[in-house]
Amino acid sequence: MDTDSAKPHVAILASPGMGHIIPLFEFAHHLVTEHNIQVTFLVITTESTHAQNNYLKSSNSHPDLHVVDLPPADMSGLITDDMDIVTRISVLVEESVGPLRTVLSTLNVLKALIIDIFCTSMFDVCKDLSIPVYSFFTASTVLFMFSLYLPVLDQEVEGEFVDLPGPVNVPGCNPIRTQDLLGQVRNRKVNEYKWYLLHVRRLSMARGIFLNTWDDLEPVSLKALKHEPFFLNNSTPPVYPIGPLTKQIEPVVTEYDNRIIAWLDKQPKDSVLFVALGSGGTLTSEQFTELAWGLELSQQRFILSVRKPNDYSSSSFFSTGSESDDPKAYLPNGFVERTNGVGLIAASWAPQVAVLSHPSTGAFYCGWNLTVESLKHGVPIIGWPMYAEQRMNATMLSNEEGVAIKMPAVGDRGETLLVGREEIERVVRMVMEGEEGKRIRSRAKELEVSGRAALCCGGPSYETLARVTESWKHHG
Repeated sequence: MDTDSAKPHVAILASPGMGHIIPLFEFAHHLVTEHNIQVTFLVITTESTHAQNNYLKSSNSHPDLHVVDLPPADMSGLITDDMDIVTRISVLVEESVGPLRTVLSTLNVLKALIIDIFCTSMFDVCKDLSIPVYSFFTASTVLFMFSLYLPVLDQEVEGEFVDLPGPVNVPGCNPIRTQDLLGQVRNRKVNEYKWYLLHVRRLSMARGIFLNTWDDLEPVSLKALKHEPFFLNNSTPPVYPIGPLTKQIEPVVTEYDNRIIAWLDKQPKDSVLFVALGSGGTLTSEQFTELAWGLELSQQRFILSVRKPNDYSSSSFFSTGSESDDPKAYLPNGFVERTNGVGLIAASWAPQVAVLSHPSTGAFYCGWNLTVESLKHGVPIIGWPMYAEQRMNATMLSNEEGVAIKMPAVGDRGETLLVGREEIERVVRMVMEGEEGKRIRSRAKELEVSGRAALCCGGPSYETLARVTESWKHHG
């Protein structure tokens, strides 16, 4: 591959799923445009989704950003439909990275390989090739801190973490309620837990770890990293908060996207609730019906980005962007007609960043990448935790940062609760009309300002990344 020898060259490998592909690809774009780095972006094509393929094709236009597809692996007999997300991703990665040793050795001198949390098998490969490995942790710092502490918990706690008499106390951090623990650690006997523990144990092998956050968003956790003896004395690699890195505003080119933006143009400022549940977000049929009724009863303007309901909350993770069903088939009878003019139905995939950056958008549902996108544009959040670490996120964003109101979707034992239409109506009205809504909107606008400042030359996120890229330029 032809390279400009004056520019340091790094490679980036993301595990499957839009929640990993998007932040790492935007990081790659940020490196080439802001820091004069050349990047080879390695793509695991095994079981890739339409959304992933379309995103990578439409987003890459920089001559210093090269996309290299890895050949798909034969997964016959290795993957089952009922396999949990972390197990499935881990097996996909393990089977797909076989050619990487050859690919990496043929690239011009690499200053680093940057991986996400589920690609830790690359530590062994890169050790043999003398390539430094950095990790990009795509979730919140709250989860990151818990993950660093998990090997200690694994040794010290005998039973299940969810049965502890009190919250989990990660040094220097706010206590984590047992009902907010992510699904991957709720049953220590299954493969899902074993895979997650394996990956987080390997974090200490990284040369450094990038976080998609900034000081004003998660001050408590980031302060603990800098000052708590546990993290200072426990071989924790250097940690680099470099956020908020989000998708650029996509050009609105399709008739479908134009229709959404044209509709938003007609709505008053801060008046539209954008309901999008993330790349892995689906609701059960019963819960989806209650959501639709709650939106209708609230009489608030909304854009509903819908996916076919499913009784497994993470089921859409590997099928994002592939649905072509008519939303009327699973919305309540007459819903589309009754909400015409007040609401807009966007089947499966909406131009998220364009919607979030529009002045009419007033509130948003969340996973971590969408949370960062939302706050970068000053949009307050309704937290509806469904899978992975979303429960931790929703509690932190509502209780600590004051930018969200949390749907009561989790019971005292961590069970998923059905949220009724009256409760949904109440929360939506609270955010869009009430004093609480004004307060969280004001806080979201503050974080919008500080997030943009963090990324500007001279800002903490920009300068943090600049120090790393300078070290690549001079030392490797």
